[in-house]
Amino acid sequence: MPPTLASVAALPQLGLRSLTGPLPHAPVVWVAVSELEDPTPFLEGGELVLTTGMRLTGANSAAYVSRLVARGVSGLGFAVGVLHEDVPPELVAAARQQGLVLLEVPRPTPFIAIGKAVSRMLAADWYEDVTRAFQAQRELTRAALTGPGALVTRLARLVGGWALLLDASGDVRHAEPSAARDRAADLAPELARLGRSDRHRPADGGTAASVALAVPDDHIVVQRIGLGGRPRGFLAVGTAAPLPHVAHGIVGAAVAFLTLQSETPRTGRDLRASLAALLLGRPGDGPAVPRGPVRVLACAGGPAVLDALESDPAGARCLALPLDGQVAVIVPDEATGTVEPLLAAIGPVGVSDPAVNDLETALRQAEEALAGAVRSHRETLHYSALPGQGLLRLLDPDAAHGFADALLAPLRADDLVDTIRAYVAANGQGEAAARALGVHRHTLRARMRKAAEILGRDPDDPAVRAELWMALAITSSPDERIGHRGDSQTPRPGIA
Repeated sequence: MPPTLASVAALPQLGLRSLTGPLPHAPVVWVAVSELEDPTPFLEGGELVLTTGMRLTGANSAAYVSRLVARGVSGLGFAVGVLHEDVPPELVAAARQQGLVLLEVPRPTPFIAIGKAVSRMLAADWYEDVTRAFQAQRELTRAALTGPGALVTRLARLVGGWALLLDASGDVRHAEPSAARDRAADLAPELARLGRSDRHRPADGGTAASVALAVPDDHIVVQRIGLGGRPRGFLAVGTAAPLPHVAHGIVGAAVAFLTLQSETPRTGRDLRASLAALLLGRPGDGPAVPRGPVRVLACAGGPAVLDALESDPAGARCLALPLDGQVAVIVPDEATGTVEPLLAAIGPVGVSDPAVNDLETALRQAEEALAGAVRSHRETLHYSALPGQGLLRLLDPDAAHGFADALLAPLRADDLVDTIRAYVAANGQGEAAARALGVHRHTLRARMRKAAEILGRDPDDPAVRAELWMALAITSSPDERIGHRGDSQTPRPGIA
């Protein structure tokens, strides 16, 4: 609320004194200084008018007071010790007779000090309103997450009145307090007006979104809920006194939340239609079923993956399914370039090859690519980039593992497998392999001489390195699926 005359006059630094008795709690919306005999053309009402009485006489005091009262000013401050040593008695008598608050302003108090004091009080009031509105919106947000009923209950408490949420036909869905249900019948005519679609509204404009009513003991505001021509419901709020500006903002926030909740089911229509089309064996008729090839992304980011998809328009074209320890996302092939980095910012992502019908195979590919991305500490890994997908899948699993175990077993006994892995990954470049292992190049050279003695073959021979690469790729494949998990647990080092 704006400052009142009583609160302004109570400021000790101003030294104001009432000449017309106890001060009312009338609001002061501004301070106006005027020496005009009729300042009312320049006033809006609610001001504290300040004057030195330059044009006031005993003869015109009553008319002067009458004009101020008719304009609805909050009060009159008269400065003494400037032109008049005391406030003219005729002015005091007229103010008392006509009900105008008259304050004596002492000589040491400049008018600008009163203006600044009121301005500071108005600024504090404005800040309080903003803070209250912000806090109220936070409370409404938390309540909205629970449901419309909780939101209506919180709204009624915030405005200090009652609240009704009605459906499009006027039936009560939620009431706070419960006795407010009895008011629904009285609102029926207003709901009919607000319920008209745009094409049925009267030519003079009618009521587009809300209506305010004043009935005995109640000031009521009714607002439409929904964005379309036909409302999806109504919100009615009643209070003993007219809603202040900040309360209107709170009610508006509640309407926005309720509108969002009411419109959310519409956003799922395409998805439900597509699900029905799949169940009926007609996927081509599903509006949300991607046309053309898709990719499956296996993501390790947990629930944050779903939040990221909802935060980006590209996510509206994707279908996500939380699985054990990951989230599988079906993405139209042409949107992969947008969705992939969006989800990779949350956690590792494995990307399948493009698929048209065989999504089960695409999911397996994505999961295997994700496993490779996690082991190699990469943000994303495409299934097509997994080493060995062409050659290793042609091998017999039992024979392949027998070959790999026989070749690598002597190296494991001397703890040289990681050294061989780095050397093979560096394509035989010793400097690069040493950097990847974090050892000196002389140390690497000594280890490789030892490996050559154990193998009885030279690892610098490309054919030997190819066999070692194949053995590493086979042994890095758990659950006996050769080549499906990549060939190395060490990131590929740079070439020296």
